[in-house]
Amino acid sequence: MENFNAYAGFGIAGNFALHLEQAGEIEDFKNLEVADENGPKGIFPFYMPGRDGQIGVYPLSSDTIKLPEDAALNVQAEPEVALECSLRYEDGQVVSITPERFAPYNDCSIRRPGARKISEKKNWGAMSKGLGAEMTPIDTFAESGVMDSWHIASFLRRGSELHRYGEDAALTGYSYFHTKLTDWIVNQLNMQTDTGPLEPVLSYLAAAGYPEKMIISIGATRYTAYGETTFLQADDEVIVVLYDTHCCDADTVMESIDAGAYKANGMRVLSQKVVGA
Repeated sequence: MENFNAYAGFGIAGNFALHLEQAGEIEDFKNLEVADENGPKGIFPFYMPGRDGQIGVYPLSSDTIKLPEDAALNVQAEPEVALECSLRYEDGQVVSITPERFAPYNDCSIRRPGARKISEKKNWGAMSKGLGAEMTPIDTFAESGVMDSWHIASFLRRGSELHRYGEDAALTGYSYFHTKLTDWIVNQLNMQTDTGPLEPVLSYLAAAGYPEKMIISIGATRYTAYGETTFLQADDEVIVVLYDTHCCDADTVMESIDAGAYKANGMRVLSQKVVGA
């Protein structure tokens, strides 16, 4: 896996219908004013290069999820797609972002009711996040671009049994996608303030010396009934798959994963073994 420790790391909350409700997090946003009730709720930092404290620890791994030291905390995988983007600044503000590659992502999260900020549930140390080792180039992040034919699926292998963890979903099923999403990200990076569960992320970019690159995960998809009620345990295997529907379908993907065939044509697989603290 490449090292992204010089990149800013962000995630987007609420960019897929009903996920926040399933995760028990919709109450966190009940007093937050947003321009579009059906759109994403905000951006949260999961890693900032050179920053002290929790989000200054590099959390990405392509093969391992390490559970928190407090064994009483419930942890869920969050299957997502992540974008590698270039950022351009003028006069201390972000003026554009350019998505360049994409990969499967696990925004693994502590279910911690009452957390003040989203980021408090997102990075508890090294190997608390997942990013696929193989990234796919983006020709254009617009309608008819390469990503439009791709889907996301996810699984949990526990013992000898493989379970669907998240619903199979088209990437175009995100509430905001293409230029609607990138325009929203630019505005949110510049305008988001320290309010409710959100943080003033532009000041974080400034303190980090205005990083030229970022990894941003664009929102967790919906869980299956199994995924919604199942928390991670040591020895589980979390699997997030992006696949090109020109090459395979949902049943073929599950058959391949069940057989341990992670290098099938048209698939990008993030497989992480869950280990104790």
